[in-house]
Amino acid sequence: MTLFERYLTLWVFLCIVAGVLLGQMMPGVFAAVSGMEVAKVNIPVAVLIWLMIIPMLVKIDFAALGQVAKHWRGIGITLAVNWAIKPFTMAMLGWIFIGWLFRPLLPEAEIESYIAGLILLGAAPCTAMVFVWSNLTRGEPHFTLSQVALNDAVMIIAFAPIVALLLGLSSIVVPWETLLLSVMLYIVVPVVISQAIRRSLVAKGRLDGFLKAIAPVSLLALLATLVLLFAFQGEQILAQPLVIALLAVPIAIQTYAIFGIGYVWNRFAGEAHCIGAPSALIGASNFFELAVAAAISLFGLNSGAALATVVGVLIEVPVMLSLVKIVNGSRNWYEKGLKPHA
Repeated sequence: MTLFERYLTLWVFLCIVAGVLLGQMMPGVFAAVSGMEVAKVNIPVAVLIWLMIIPMLVKIDFAALGQVAKHWRGIGITLAVNWAIKPFTMAMLGWIFIGWLFRPLLPEAEIESYIAGLILLGAAPCTAMVFVWSNLTRGEPHFTLSQVALNDAVMIIAFAPIVALLLGLSSIVVPWETLLLSVMLYIVVPVVISQAIRRSLVAKGRLDGFLKAIAPVSLLALLATLVLLFAFQGEQILAQPLVIALLAVPIAIQTYAIFGIGYVWNRFAGEAHCIGAPSALIGASNFFELAVAAAISLFGLNSGAALATVVGVLIEVPVMLSLVKIVNGSRNWYEKGLKPHA
């Protein structure tokens, strides 16, 4: 691990502070950048996500994707955790913490809206950022790509019915443009670009040198994304610190619990650490673009639901970095006595 990676938590904290300060100092600039959207997908953030994940996708040899079939247990655990467990535990935690424990501390008129936002967040597992977490934990890149692609296919079918069930609605307006555009932007386009780059580099014998040269790009793009996100939301953070702190509690508990379920389940299923790590991390992380867009579409820009999904964005990177440390620090425990299946 490089010096930069070792102190990544510090850089994240500094970027959070910088984002909030810059958002207050130059509100017009960041309002303009925030408005650069197509189907509620922010284009500058999308470009930064490309810079995060394309260097990782260049490492992937698609000819080796067939090997992923032997890790069907990891894929199965990913799907079970993401779709049979995660949305329902998030709803339960929302009802317990927001609907009961913290109710006296929150504006009564927004309680149900906050819970709805948490449900939207829980029903939208990660798409792009899991490539970053997988890379930081030395996850198997082919498995990571395969589980993300399969998860996205399930999301197109399952997101609306699960949210409708948990919100108690007979019908739900899903921002399909956001969902489909996000899949195109964060999966299809980066894969096409990365594989074109890979083929060119392999033909010229420059792949290893290129990968070494661009190694810092992904993390720098992650930090730049943080500055933007916190600049966009700095006003809300400063205006409602208690509400944001209270909403963060069930989200953080959910993140650690879902990670723990997936990580331990993979270990007992006999999957290698490089499979168990990305399998657990994809469920712990969230597809925040979809959750925020759905909250705005259903409840409005200034709703409690929209704020709850934004809190998920704000705490995701610090919490996920702590999980990366747990994964890397527990490798020996995970592998001790592990008996991988043939």
